[in-house]
Amino acid sequence: MRTISKGTEPFSLTVWKRTNPHGRYNQLTEDIRRTIREHALAEQFYLCAYCCQRIQDISACHNEHIEAQNLNPRRTLDFSNIVASCNTSNQCGDAHKSQPLPLTPLMTECETELRFKISGRVEGLSERATDTIRVLNLGDHEKNNRALIEKRKQLSNALLWTNGIDPDEGLEDEELLEMLISDLSQPQQGQMEPFTPVVINILRSWLQS
Repeated sequence: MRTISKGTEPFSLTVWKRTNPHGRYNQLTEDIRRTIREHALAEQFYLCAYCCQRIQDISACHNEHIEAQNLNPRRTLDFSNIVASCNTSNQCGDAHKSQPLPLTPLMTECETELRFKISGRVEGLSERATDTIRVLNLGDHEKNNRALIEKRKQLSNALLWTNGIDPDEGLEDEELLEMLISDLSQPQQGQMEPFTPVVINILRSWLQS
């Protein structure tokens, strides 16, 4: 995960809420829902809020309520509670459904309590992180989500190779690691390469070792 900074809600949503003070998300028009997705994707640099794979098409994601609509109906129209999730079956938003989510991409700790590995697996460093991995099916073991683990491994390794690093050998130069982390943290033309936050997480773990 990468910490998401939520911005101002879309103007069309603001207008609709003023006109419908007791409205709920399921009453929104498809145009407004699409606008919400567009705004969320831009904030996320076109990465899934949970797994960080690339979302290139607006139809390949959905508006995901971090605090599920069934758990808190009063927040269904709260833009600060909505992110864009990929549509992958049995993963991310599709796996979340109405379960409580103890660690979210709106918390800075999501970048430190999840540890990603060169193997493609992810490990929770706290109880809430472990619970979140389970709820979203983010791939702590291959039996749970082999497809995501393999995809994360291949694309993360490709990004490391692109930056001149052999994933199997790592990098011990702290200055170079800091520079690379800084460079990767800067979106290019409003977008990030798929799984960039995963690679940054791996580089930070190398710094700490």
